[in-house]
Amino acid sequence: MAATIDSILGEIAAVEDPIEELRALKTALLSTPVSALRDSVSGQRFDVIFSLLNSDQREQVELCVDILERIVLALSPEQLAQNYRAALHAGLNHPHEKVKILALTQVSRMVAHQVTLTQILNNPDILEAVIHCIAAEKLSVEKQAIQCLCKLSHSKSGLDKLFQSDLLSVMKKVMGTNDSVRYRFYELVVEISSISPISLGYCANSGLISKLLSELTGDDILIRATAIEMVTTLAQSQHGRQYLAQQGIMEKISNMIRGAETEPFSSLYLPGLVKFFGKLAIMDSPQQVCETFPVFLNKVFEMALDADPVMIGVALDTLGLLGSTVEGKQVLQKTGEKFKAVLSRVSQHANTGATELRVRSLDAISQLLTLKPEHQTEDLLALTESWFHHLSREPMDMIRNISTQPFPELHCGALAIFNAIGAQPWGQRLMMSTPGFMEFILDRSTGHTKEAKDAKFELVGSLVSSSTAADILGSQNYIRLKSYLIEGAYYISAVATVSTEGAE
Repeated sequence: MAATIDSILGEIAAVEDPIEELRALKTALLSTPVSALRDSVSGQRFDVIFSLLNSDQREQVELCVDILERIVLALSPEQLAQNYRAALHAGLNHPHEKVKILALTQVSRMVAHQVTLTQILNNPDILEAVIHCIAAEKLSVEKQAIQCLCKLSHSKSGLDKLFQSDLLSVMKKVMGTNDSVRYRFYELVVEISSISPISLGYCANSGLISKLLSELTGDDILIRATAIEMVTTLAQSQHGRQYLAQQGIMEKISNMIRGAETEPFSSLYLPGLVKFFGKLAIMDSPQQVCETFPVFLNKVFEMALDADPVMIGVALDTLGLLGSTVEGKQVLQKTGEKFKAVLSRVSQHANTGATELRVRSLDAISQLLTLKPEHQTEDLLALTESWFHHLSREPMDMIRNISTQPFPELHCGALAIFNAIGAQPWGQRLMMSTPGFMEFILDRSTGHTKEAKDAKFELVGSLVSSSTAADILGSQNYIRLKSYLIEGAYYISAVATVSTEGAE
């Protein structure tokens, strides 16, 4: 096969229009296992293929990319750096996005390898070209460039090169291209900052994080919305949260929520502010966050009672997030009648709202009602039971009616609620006292989609695994549920058919 590849390469170099020869080479390479290809290309120079990238013919360029993608699989980072470093540098400046991505992918390989990392650091032109790729028109190129620089930042030498050399000036200059490019650099800085406290220190000292934080209170509302998303990502690491706290960002965002009432276009960035505190509460402590920043929970309740579907949706997601933890449940319970009013509205959305809000409402309710076995204390069981009965006069009928509607997402959302209460003794007693409910659970014909069958199977599994189910549901029902579980989610019972001679 090596001889065939060598022969085709010779033919490619000898013709003016090498499309057919490139197709033949691509076929030859794809039909050769990478392990065998490694031996045949290790000493092979494919400069002719790289040179053919300089063409206006899209097919020729894409064939060359396909060929080179196969070849580089068989080359080590050292071989790439030794033989094709200049070609990869040229690829970073190529107008075709696939060529740029090919070059960026291989540079990423080299910066992740200790030996070739040094060679890349000694060639700042390559890294400067990678930085310029963040300003490319194609999102796929931008993402690959950001990923490449993030890999570089996993080493101290890479951080030094990026933030303590002329490359920092290059980044700041390219950031000034337009708002969109500036956001991409913020994304890069946040990703690098999340790697470790050390990388965060480099980013902070560069002044780029301060620039991002200043965008939170800028005059442009859309820029505020983007900035809060970036800051929320930064807060996902513990050292990121500590830094934000030191900079007083939590207080600033709390004041922004409070001041949003007087802002004419606050609806564009307010959801992001609420999501920030919602995620912060889950990562740290729901009680601490809600007590330190009471405006957050008050705003969530206000949004849940709003008429704007966007605000309602964010409130539902946030309530579900808070209610997924024991501490969050207790925080909500302490608000008394405020939360009960919100819960009633959530139930209304689940029953009669637009489909998307119904799905998000059902998801929020299931998270609010879920209790792991180790958390099923007397107080918490009484809490979830009272919340369930506050949904409706007949909550079992309401949820079952939703589950019978011809929308798989609603069917599965309703079953998730039954799954939540089915793991708790009071829920099992309620199921037993509801006429026809056990038959509903065991009826395989109520859901035809894979998602519906999986949701029903999960409900049955939740019941069977409960330590109280056998006593509360009764041995006969328990055996039937276990049989369902053994048969599997997609079991179809055999139905015997008898044909009668002469029958029509």
